[in-house]
Amino acid sequence: MLELSHLTKRYGALEALHDLSFTVKPGEIFGFVGANGAGKTTTMRVVLGVLEADSGSVIWDGSPITFAARRRIGYIPEDRGLYPKMTVIAQLEYFAQLHGLKRKAAREASTALLERLGLADRAKSQLQSLSHGNQQRVQLAAALVFSPELLVLDEPFAGLDPVAVDSMTEILRSEADAGKPVVLSSHQLDIVERICDRVGIINHGKMVATGTVDELTERGPLRFWVDAPGAGAGWYGSLSGTTLVEQDGSRWLLQFDDGADDQAVLRAALATGPVHEFRRDRPALTQLFRDVMTVKTIDE
Repeated sequence: MLELSHLTKRYGALEALHDLSFTVKPGEIFGFVGANGAGKTTTMRVVLGVLEADSGSVIWDGSPITFAARRRIGYIPEDRGLYPKMTVIAQLEYFAQLHGLKRKAAREASTALLERLGLADRAKSQLQSLSHGNQQRVQLAAALVFSPELLVLDEPFAGLDPVAVDSMTEILRSEADAGKPVVLSSHQLDIVERICDRVGIINHGKMVATGTVDELTERGPLRFWVDAPGAGAGWYGSLSGTTLVEQDGSRWLLQFDDGADDQAVLRAALATGPVHEFRRDRPALTQLFRDVMTVKTIDE
């Protein structure tokens, strides 16, 4: 398990990280999201040892992380860290050997991984001749070629088309299913919502929300969609603590105050005739993200 405990990092007067803590469990994909400049990349660089925190600790498998442990981390940087004029197979072998594999094992691992990623026919191509999406697949291969114990991925889906996203998602899930912790950052919140077991939202260096997507969306206002074709305008007006958010034809999105009786709303809807839908509305992670950012900005 990867544990980040009370990390603080300053650049002069700028506090890039403030008392930041979270864990990534074995077999878990943890989505680490935030606006540009929120502290995501700084956090990842502290985990990797590229930066040193002013206070706090990074714990791996119950002990402070060491250089040897960091050699077992598969990393995708936000800005691609590959060599444009090297062939794909040559640089995969190079990265594998940097992480401790012998030459023969490096060649075998690289070849097998290119087959897995559908890039075997481009093994001897220079990286710069590949499409953006295929270059990103090679970057993933470089992170996986030495069989890492932990994956740290900074914007791994940037620039990928939907097919490539699905392919990368499948690989990341298989790595997690093998027991590896995976932490990734992404601005593509629909992908984060779909593949991550838990999500942490960072703003101005502070973790402002963590949990599963269901746990996070539970924090939003209590809203229900009601599809009542026979209901007239204001049919819910006599119910205390109930307000209209949106109407779409015969569908009504109602918001309930704390303590409001959702079953009373259902009974009122049934009194107007058939009810085709009565469903809790949960905001998408994108909306939750906007709400959290807005609240945080107001608080500050």
